[in-house]
Amino acid sequence: MELENRMFKVYASGDEKIQLKIIPGHFATSQSHITHYLEMTTMKTRCAEAGRIARYLATRYETTTPVDSIICLDGLEVVGAFLAEELAKAGVLSMNAHKTIYIVTPEFNGNGQLMFRDNIQHMVRNRNVVILMGSITTGETLRKCIQSVLYYGGTIQGVSSIFSAINKVAGMDINSVFYKKDVPNYESYKPDECPMCKKKEKLDAIVNGYGYSKL
Repeated sequence: MELENRMFKVYASGDEKIQLKIIPGHFATSQSHITHYLEMTTMKTRCAEAGRIARYLATRYETTTPVDSIICLDGLEVVGAFLAEELAKAGVLSMNAHKTIYIVTPEFNGNGQLMFRDNIQHMVRNRNVVILMGSITTGETLRKCIQSVLYYGGTIQGVSSIFSAINKVAGMDINSVFYKKDVPNYESYKPDECPMCKKKEKLDAIVNGYGYSKL
């Protein structure tokens, strides 16, 4: 059966207009093998959907929590911009001189580390930062992002995502729209411990925060 024909949807608690499309199968990420691919393309690119997700996530932040920069991974700059707008409307303060929230995208260097170029380091250094991700599976990419933000002198005020298979990383709670309990039978395995591989089940696709490539 074609991947797309296996797709089903789950709905966000409290807002059924936020729909997560899910494809069951055998998928490989850079750190693990997973049993479901989470299709988030329209969430990231359609204004109406991105705005709804931002409103959903913004309710988790207290107006006493300052936010200067939103660090966006997995192509979530559109959601990040809406989130900045929602936080500002809710009265969340920015402590930087411009009284506005920066939307910042880090880069991965050749060693897989997250880095910020010289021209945007000032948007992290001495800033109150929220990290925004599409999907958190093992937490490894998030750990790298946390380490990078701290290295460049930022203070992490929160972590948000569309989906997270875990509730905490490095002692920090993850504020997510969907969690593992929302995706029936979702599992993540180390590549050398994957039961699907042991059963000789072929991989359906290689996946990352930007999408999937069929094999």
